[in-house]
Amino acid sequence: MTADATTQPPPRPMDMAFAEAEAAAARGEVPVGAVVVDAAGMILARAGNRTLELKDPTAHAEMLAIRAACAALGSERLIGCDLYVTLEPCPMCAAAISFARLRRLYYGAADEKGGGVDHGPRIFEHPTCHHRPDVYGGIGEMRAAALLRVFFAARRD
Repeated sequence: MTADATTQPPPRPMDMAFAEAEAAAARGEVPVGAVVVDAAGMILARAGNRTLELKDPTAHAEMLAIRAACAALGSERLIGCDLYVTLEPCPMCAAAISFARLRRLYYGAADEKGGGVDHGPRIFEHPTCHHRPDVYGGIGEMRAAALLRVFFAARRD
């Protein structure tokens, strides 16, 4: 017997972020996915990288998800909302997270070369940073790292 959709638990936000990352990889984009969730756990937005497709260096998964969530709420602030992303955000995305006033950031793999949260410039530690979300790294880290490794290995061959 198959349960109907109303009895199925909603997908976990990080699983949705991984689905977005996998879709990005299928499009030839760096496999990063992001999901914005409100305080009640409702999905406001989800996105994967689209920098190549949109010819836009700011079209990172986080930026696209933040923009869509702001549009959904009709606000430039995402107070009380959380962001789930498969890779540690870069400095640009970290700044956008701060400006959007996201409550929490959950990310998968660390990015020692390009990260802006726990590596690199550590945007949230700057005295000029007006808002610092709670940060939880390493959520699905092995899965995220494997997705990236496979993607880049295929590009080198």
